[in-house]
Amino acid sequence: MAQWIRVCAADDIDQEDVKRFDHEGRTFAVYRGPDDQYYCTDGLCTHEAVHLADGFVMDYAVECPKHQGEFDYRTGEATRMPPCKNLKTYPARVEGEVVLIEI
Repeated sequence: MAQWIRVCAADDIDQEDVKRFDHEGRTFAVYRGPDDQYYCTDGLCTHEAVHLADGFVMDYAVECPKHQGEFDYRTGEATRMPPCKNLKTYPARVEGEVVLIEI
């Protein structure tokens, strides 16, 4: 059953940046886009399980720090190889000043 989980304060994530969030043995990456909206994906690259929160974020893309593969974090789509498998995405929202994700 899906549930909304508190991640952090909204201002803990700068625009065009990412924050790692671990919950019940899973790792997520939570992004704040240039549109000031929040997004969430699985936190590990689908190529070699590297933490995406250590990667470079620009516009709506996150670059894996190991092999420079890239994903569109709005859709999870792998947009630059070596990853061929897309990321799973999760709904994110701000309530008050708190970022929540639905998992």
